[in-house]
Amino acid sequence: MGIIKTIGIVGLALFVASTTQAGGWNEKAPLLEPLSETAVAQNGHMIYVFGGYPRLRITVDTAQAYNAKSDKWRYLPSIPVKTNHAMAAAVDGKVYVIGGQKTAGGRRVNGRFERQPPGFMDSVFEYDPATNKWSQKASMPSKRSGGVAVTVGGKIYVAGGRTRETGDDFAAFDPKANTWQTLPNIPTQRNHLGAGVINGKIYIVGGRFGPGFRSERTGALEVYDPATQKWTEKKSMLRPRGGINAIAANGCLHVLGGEGNEEALSGVFPDHAYYNPKTDSWKRLADIPTPVHGVTGLAYYNGNIHFPGGGIRIGGSSGNIIHQIVDVRDITCR
Repeated sequence: MGIIKTIGIVGLALFVASTTQAGGWNEKAPLLEPLSETAVAQNGHMIYVFGGYPRLRITVDTAQAYNAKSDKWRYLPSIPVKTNHAMAAAVDGKVYVIGGQKTAGGRRVNGRFERQPPGFMDSVFEYDPATNKWSQKASMPSKRSGGVAVTVGGKIYVAGGRTRETGDDFAAFDPKANTWQTLPNIPTQRNHLGAGVINGKIYIVGGRFGPGFRSERTGALEVYDPATQKWTEKKSMLRPRGGINAIAANGCLHVLGGEGNEEALSGVFPDHAYYNPKTDSWKRLADIPTPVHGVTGLAYYNGNIHFPGGGIRIGGSSGNIIHQIVDVRDITCR
């Protein structure tokens, strides 16, 4: 009996520990539309979700805004173009939607899959919350989708993505001057990658090499220093992932989800891991309750990482409205 009790207590302790570990995850108000391959940007307590497509893979011009203080979503005026796989970022209170593609590259019609040209884009549109209006800005140096955008020193850096050639493009946009600057290419070309900014340096991580979701994936982590305009290589992720999402919080680089997981029927990774620049090491955290891919950009507010929408199955036909958050305020890398 004593042995049985001991086993029972140990089992209960393990269960409690597991529950406590996963307790950092929660849900907030769902999106207004079920979409994947969206672009996310943050401006203070406001979180924006742009474009993408629903399960029918028909590209939309939808712009959704979430108020983290009131836990409410609302529609914004539509983006001037329909776009999926775009990149988004905020600078000085204004929000920018950059590039993307016009179609999903194909969709099912009468039970058959019909391919379509993706229609890569170089357009840049600025949304001003003060006027609730959109305006067009200078185009990118190259047309691309599936890249990533981050903000450093008042400039927006756009890295990687699918283009007609390779995904090693790297350029910076100066909103005040309305100009672009082409920068040294990413050492490892890729698309569907993640990025974050720590101490003024840009961390580029993961992604895949080819255009399709079954393309070879990478776990490479490379860091760009705007001050020196040089790249350095750091320790790779715990395992290669494409279609990922990333954000920096408390000096750590968090990487969540992704697609290409051969161990799951959904084909989606449940992984949440973070990188510590101080120790050049990775650590895995509790899995995402609903594994997701197809969201470019995340938001960090009041200790929580916001992960809105995305696809719950490999490919682009499973957009959803779930809005997951995870509390990472106690995880620091400073």
